[in-house]
Amino acid sequence: MKTFTKESLKAELRAIAETGWIQSPKDTSSGSRNDGAAGNLLETLLGIEENNLPLPNAAEWELKVQRKGTSSLLTLFHSEPSPTGLKFVPNILLPKYGWAHTQAGRKYPAGERSFRQTISSVNRSDRGFKVLIDSEKVNISFDSKSVSEKHNEWLTSVLSLAGPGELDPIPYWGFSDLEKKIASKLHNTFYVTAEVKKEDGQEFFRFSKLEMLRGFTLKGFLDCLAEGTAFVDFDARTGHNHGTKFRIKQNKIPTLYKDHSLVFDLNS
Repeated sequence: MKTFTKESLKAELRAIAETGWIQSPKDTSSGSRNDGAAGNLLETLLGIEENNLPLPNAAEWELKVQRKGTSSLLTLFHSEPSPTGLKFVPNILLPKYGWAHTQAGRKYPAGERSFRQTISSVNRSDRGFKVLIDSEKVNISFDSKSVSEKHNEWLTSVLSLAGPGELDPIPYWGFSDLEKKIASKLHNTFYVTAEVKKEDGQEFFRFSKLEMLRGFTLKGFLDCLAEGTAFVDFDARTGHNHGTKFRIKQNKIPTLYKDHSLVFDLNS
């Protein structure tokens, strides 16, 4: 495997960018999209294993590749809400606020319940859930009056099992816990933007922009939550909690860092 210094890696990335359009080895003729294809291709061109940068202090750096113009969501990290000892998702959300799983009685037992919600701070979901941010923590709120009429049958069940009021207790993540969690995941980043085109069903990438991002800030993350470009995502069923995730629109990743250095932009 090659080894790099930061300067030699920047030079290698510029050389790849100046090559122009490069065909993805992934077959996209079926119409399916592989969001990781651009990153996989760049790692292959660099001769490195998946997100394993052979740099001095390599543990402090990672490589991220984003499709230009994408609005897809990236999972930042998993974290269950506090109070953690309560195991809020399996013990409260699923039994009291869950609904029948679409595969209940077929793939799963007849009583299988589901709780899957991507929750924003801007608007309540059609089931009445919203992210609320106060001075110390990120909370999940429920308002029965905000539930869409199409979920009236489900709401009747919720009112019977939990009553019409707010979640009790309110699940939350303290700022200090979030800061530690995210800082351990978001290292300094070589952030590459890939342009995309298709010809005869084949996907091509042009790695046209490189930024170096340093210094995660909690404020940047909270700002994204507040503006509705970061989300809390629950994905649980009775038989398995897939984990509560914090997700973000990929094009907002640079806003999470204090220092941005543009290395090159072939379009500028």
